[in-house]
Amino acid sequence: MNDSSVPSAYALLADGSTVHIRPARPEDASAVKQMHANLSPSNAYFRFFNLSPLAPEREARRVTRPEDADHVALLALLAGQLVGVATYEATGKPGRAEIAFAVSDDMHGRGVATLLLEHLVSVARQRGLTAFEAETLPDNYAMQRVFAAAGLPVHRKFGDGIVELTFPLPDAEGEELDSYLDAIAERASRAEVASLRHLFQPSSIAVIGAGRQRGSVGREILNNIVAGGFAGSVYAVNPHGQARPDVPCLRSAADLPEDVDVAVIALPPAQVPDAAEQCGRRGVHGLVVVTAGMGPGGRQLMEICRRYGMRLVGPNCFGIAVPSARLNATFAATQPEPGAAGLVMQSGGIGIALLEHFGRLGVGVSSFASVGDKYDVSSNDLLTWWDQDGQTRLAVLYVESFGNPRAFARTARRVGLRIPVLTVIGGRSAAGQRAAASHTAGAATPLLTQEAVFGQAGIIATHSLGELVETAALLSCQPLPRGRRVAIVSNAGGVGVLAADACADVGLSVAVLGEGTQRLLADLLPAAAAVSGPVDTTAGVGAAAFSACLEQVAADESVDALVAVGVPTALADLRTAITSVRVSKPMAAVLLDQPDSVRMLWPQPGDTAPGRLGAVPAYAYPESAVRAIGHAADYQAWRVGQRGRVPELEGTDPVGARSVVSDFLAANPGGGWLAEDECARLLSAYRIPLVASRVVTGTDEAAQGGGVETLIGVVQEPVFGALIVFGLGGMATDVLGGNVARLSPLTDTDAEEMIRGVRAGLLLAGHGGSRPADAAGLADVLLRVSRLADDLPEVAELDLNPVVARPDGVQVVAARARLAPATPRDPFLRRLR
Repeated sequence: MNDSSVPSAYALLADGSTVHIRPARPEDASAVKQMHANLSPSNAYFRFFNLSPLAPEREARRVTRPEDADHVALLALLAGQLVGVATYEATGKPGRAEIAFAVSDDMHGRGVATLLLEHLVSVARQRGLTAFEAETLPDNYAMQRVFAAAGLPVHRKFGDGIVELTFPLPDAEGEELDSYLDAIAERASRAEVASLRHLFQPSSIAVIGAGRQRGSVGREILNNIVAGGFAGSVYAVNPHGQARPDVPCLRSAADLPEDVDVAVIALPPAQVPDAAEQCGRRGVHGLVVVTAGMGPGGRQLMEICRRYGMRLVGPNCFGIAVPSARLNATFAATQPEPGAAGLVMQSGGIGIALLEHFGRLGVGVSSFASVGDKYDVSSNDLLTWWDQDGQTRLAVLYVESFGNPRAFARTARRVGLRIPVLTVIGGRSAAGQRAAASHTAGAATPLLTQEAVFGQAGIIATHSLGELVETAALLSCQPLPRGRRVAIVSNAGGVGVLAADACADVGLSVAVLGEGTQRLLADLLPAAAAVSGPVDTTAGVGAAAFSACLEQVAADESVDALVAVGVPTALADLRTAITSVRVSKPMAAVLLDQPDSVRMLWPQPGDTAPGRLGAVPAYAYPESAVRAIGHAADYQAWRVGQRGRVPELEGTDPVGARSVVSDFLAANPGGGWLAEDECARLLSAYRIPLVASRVVTGTDEAAQGGGVETLIGVVQEPVFGALIVFGLGGMATDVLGGNVARLSPLTDTDAEEMIRGVRAGLLLAGHGGSRPADAAGLADVLLRVSRLADDLPEVAELDLNPVVARPDGVQVVAARARLAPATPRDPFLRRLR
């Protein structure tokens, strides 16, 4: 059954060990028989409802017969040994199959059956099954717990000493699917954390390729580990002799003691696979491969890691660091400072720069991973780790490519509800795309797609490294603003004007203070001061008055955040004035005389008065401070905003749509563009309103004299899946541009945000006395297009342009669709890269 349509995969068990899930083959019969024969009498009885000695052989024949539409059998292998079997067999009832499991006695409680069930569900859903059935004995509590915890609804029926279970499989949308995916994500999170403990809480580490001379990568990593004060066991591997007199040195990785937690490999590419193989045989739990240019050896390295269950950071990376554990397994020039920010970087250079910046600012780092070519450990894993480590309060990513973007988005969304997740978007230009692809040996992700992923996940996306550092500085020490109203207090009116302009640029409003606050400020400040907002204290104000002014402004109910702008004068030390303020709202300072783009202002030693914020970020320019507050306000709005749901859509006919696709691809195996009538039938199956075609003389006549022309499109990307694009259509496409995109499936909130997010949203909202377009109708079309794209991955491109939105409805004027063969891939199935 080597040509099975069911893919094989490696995945993590509950304890973090790696198991291989693959289809059963005829040659597996002996192993399947032996595993069942080795079951304890009680487990054998639970499985077969009898203790017949013939049962193992009969089961082996059933499991290993060739796969067909009615029969799927999956095996779980740990270190090459069979530890679990799962099957489904058609029951004869439409859309239903009966499932059965067996797990080796010594593997109970490690999640083998649950993982096999998830893979069976994935296969069954792709094949159109609607429900699983199972029979179990009433006292088989272990299997009943597996079913109950799977996240699927369970219907029980008791009769003749048997418990009959029915599990409806989740549809492509709806609350049942969300519940099931949440259950999978929770299990995946626990397994990932367990698998990462050896990397980020190690008690022993080895450096393979630790040179005897200073200046080599391996030697500098070893020096940093020792200099950092790592308390665990440290080993050097060098066939030519001792690297350091204070570190035990071995001639090869084969000489390592058993169960070393982490091995850092810094060898020429050709030597890496052999070293990894030796590490696997010695029971090393995780590898960090800094070597670049692996070429064909990369596949071999990955196969070795999977075979021995070793998690892999890299290759082509800078190393890992956990400052709180005094672990610095990088070749950075300085030791990283412990703190609150978790960093995962595809670029080691950017990572090292951020380690320096965060150390200088006092933000510090909880853990750092330079993942390089990202063969295995990725940003998904680190986000999951930070979500539970008890140290990380800020997650910072630099990602140039994605392995499983939908899983990434779901993980980032979950983590982002607890801590801010920041990134800098790389590869925004054509040249940047080429450089990113070359740099990470993988396809760089287009800008529109990156923005879609980050937007849906609530990730704070910045457009420069400086902007990232400036935003992280604010989020690391200030509370989040409740809204978007910013009070500006300055001792120089001109700088206050610039700050006000910057607020408008990022969608913030300048707070207008209440009359009571204005009266208090008028009594406090010189007569020439402006007190309504922005507040201009004048340059003649003293430090105490400036500080009191900030406190009064912060107390105003119309204020959500403050920007304190200080121009140095001989009359006042505004740094002290700002750090002595007692306020509970977020505040950023602007000090025009400081050389750094951002630095922290700290209270005087011993100053712990109630209400004191602690550190205050100070920026060299008002635009930087306002931009950071804007990001914080956007993040808070996302956190408290409506999460949205994938709604049920009336009148869809996915079976009819599938027949259009199947008939076309049967006649055109290589794919191609649908004819006009075929495209109309496809859209009709999802009740997408396409106007009847007739000969017209131009777009104006097609629009029938009114409405806003928009476009809605679908692009099926090989990694990301369906990307839904929305923007202005017709001539406005070229003139205004500004398309927005989201990954399918869209929620109702996604659709609404896409409509509000286009650059010319005023046209849709009604402008110059015109009535607003039917936004609800547009959202409905977007949701139906999303469902179509999700149901039919063979729709490689869909272009609806123009889609005319009028006050009384929405109609698609022109449509075209390109089909291509596609292999469905479950983005939420638990499996390693």
